[in-house]
Amino acid sequence: MDEADAKKVTGNCVDDLGTGCVFLFLQSDYPELLSVYKDPDRKFSLFKVIRLTLSDATGGLDGYEILKLHDADPRLGVEIKFVEPGACRRFLESYASGALLQLFTQHASRVLPGAGELVTHTRLQAGDSLLDDFLDDQDRCLRHISLIKPNRLPDDEVCLLEQQLQSLVLSDRSPSHATQPSALKQEVPSVPSNCFLFQEQVFDDRQLTAADHQRFATSVGRDWKKVGRALQKSCRALKGPAIDNLAYEYERDGLYEQAYQLLSRFIQAEGKRARLGRLVGALEETKLIGVAEIMLDLPEGVTPPARAWHDDRLHLL
Repeated sequence: MDEADAKKVTGNCVDDLGTGCVFLFLQSDYPELLSVYKDPDRKFSLFKVIRLTLSDATGGLDGYEILKLHDADPRLGVEIKFVEPGACRRFLESYASGALLQLFTQHASRVLPGAGELVTHTRLQAGDSLLDDFLDDQDRCLRHISLIKPNRLPDDEVCLLEQQLQSLVLSDRSPSHATQPSALKQEVPSVPSNCFLFQEQVFDDRQLTAADHQRFATSVGRDWKKVGRALQKSCRALKGPAIDNLAYEYERDGLYEQAYQLLSRFIQAEGKRARLGRLVGALEETKLIGVAEIMLDLPEGVTPPARAWHDDRLHLL
């Protein structure tokens, strides 16, 4: 499918998007997600991680469905059908900002055995179009997605996994579990699109400020490269030799300047998507919990109570 075909779907059609399909490809080295998918004892746990991630990324349980899980060696492919434009837009926003990857990693670390240090790489396609190449143009992504019109139902494997998930939820609702919180409720608080998770607590997300910039450069020290490599997974400006080039260019200026220039590059490249949640997620991924607490202006080792809000998903998952 070429760009000329995609342009046939005008802006009005994008707003009226009915159905469309994307393939989300996931790849990790340890544990290897494809091996987890092929393991009957771990397949359901992986499916639960994917469902929780999509639920948080789209803002609910409605508006999309998983059609099939694909063996796309060395990747695991997740075929997702969107039936509601808002869910599709929220998914794209979450994917483009890196929030979806952060959510997947956090859910996997709690649900999948041995996934505490999971490093995952993603790829997003609609037909032959690689959406990663133009994520900053959401309408263009939607045009490509809207051209893929799946006319089939979820395959038998997905239906069985969904039934197993529903059975787990119903079991948690039974009288014998009336005094116990749902297992899924305990594992994952639902996260609004304007918030992020840190240490299983929810914080308001926002754009990075000049104060954040200085605080990071002052606090991160020699670990700035680790953070840069975590950020580069979702920031093209930091890929390739960019981080090593920064280290060389500002070597004489010291660690503060190297860290400052790293975050400058991130903010300049990502614009409004350069948000506190992405930086804190990178710090958490690299085990720099103390620096993350400084960025959140928390007393060391103290995490405040979770932010309160109402979400119907808590009654379903």
